[in-house]
Amino acid sequence: MSDTKFREIAILLFPDVEELDAIGPWEVLSYWTRKFPEDGWRVNCVSRDGAPVPCAKGLTILPHFSRETMPAAEVVLHPGGQGTRPLLEDQDHVDWVRELSSAASLTTSVCTGALVLARAGLLHGRPVTTHWASLDLLATLEPTAEVRPDSRFVDDGDLITSAGISAGIDMALHLVARLHSPERAREVRRGIQYDPEPPV
Repeated sequence: MSDTKFREIAILLFPDVEELDAIGPWEVLSYWTRKFPEDGWRVNCVSRDGAPVPCAKGLTILPHFSRETMPAAEVVLHPGGQGTRPLLEDQDHVDWVRELSSAASLTTSVCTGALVLARAGLLHGRPVTTHWASLDLLATLEPTAEVRPDSRFVDDGDLITSAGISAGIDMALHLVARLHSPERAREVRRGIQYDPEPPV
């Protein structure tokens, strides 16, 4: 694959990002792209300046790229977390997300990442979901959106939003199925041994 151009997936990082919002999809997508490089995809983490990003619960992540050095992304994934609240008032970040989305073929979010997509005007008239505790806020930010409170994730073509935190894993497996095949998604699911059996 050294002579093949990879198609790029970018996971956006920011201070106080919820760890599993980013790392859950990263586990799925990195397992897929590293185990099956012949599929032609690559996933990277990107932050504003490329510096280490402190997460919501104390983990620090070192991104692969800064905004300036990142390769063009075909798929953009915006995680959530408490860090999304200040981003709603960060016009520079909102403009960046809008710009990335306009150049990408697919924009996705996990949890309250959908709030930032709403602020960027990307959810107008779209079926969407987010963390259960932020459904009302999402509806306030984008009154035209069709908020689906009971959906694990919502696929609306060039937009996929997922519910809270661990739902990003399900959404990422769905991404593998969309970008390659359901069979490949099943291989990835087995590889990471994801077969949840809730205790209650």
